[in-house]
Amino acid sequence: MPRTLFIVLILSLTQEATADIYKYVDSDGRTYYTDEPKNGLYKRIIKSKAIRHTNYFSNTSPRIGRYSSANKMRFAELIAQTAAKHQVDAKLVHAVIQTESAYNSGAVSPKGAVGLMQLMPATAQRFGVMDSTDPNQNVDGGTRYLKHLIAMFEPNIDLAVAAYNAGENAVIKYNNSIPPYPETQNYVRQVLALYNR
Repeated sequence: MPRTLFIVLILSLTQEATADIYKYVDSDGRTYYTDEPKNGLYKRIIKSKAIRHTNYFSNTSPRIGRYSSANKMRFAELIAQTAAKHQVDAKLVHAVIQTESAYNSGAVSPKGAVGLMQLMPATAQRFGVMDSTDPNQNVDGGTRYLKHLIAMFEPNIDLAVAAYNAGENAVIKYNNSIPPYPETQNYVRQVLALYNR
């Protein structure tokens, strides 16, 4: 049974809304996201900016996680073009974006990672991204970074994904293996589950 990414957002249909996103990884490695943590096991991973919502929902409950699907469609062409330009599998870019930000271009993590691909300031600068909140720049910089990591750890895509989360030096430090950090190990499982779906 494939791992399921549960994303529950409370969003207004006609007004501006904010949603901090919290994450919980259970003992089986399944990842859950919510904007209403039920206990202290959830960790805030994204502090969202105000977002204007218009036609993303039909007459269904706003608690249904269609926000991610709507934005996935919104950014699909950008991701396809950027992935083709840099010769990276678009499915992998999608898997990273879904895991990193759930397609929220305004996402900002507590550690300072920004945008769809959650670029840290140093990574953004390294890959020429001037504005990480700009989806075009963010996806381009994040995809170029992913390509760099794939080339560095070829042919092991697991290590490239681990390096995207923990940094390439962490992977090198542990003799070119996935670092023994639960967050990184769960991250790799989540990204690869989405990629192989």
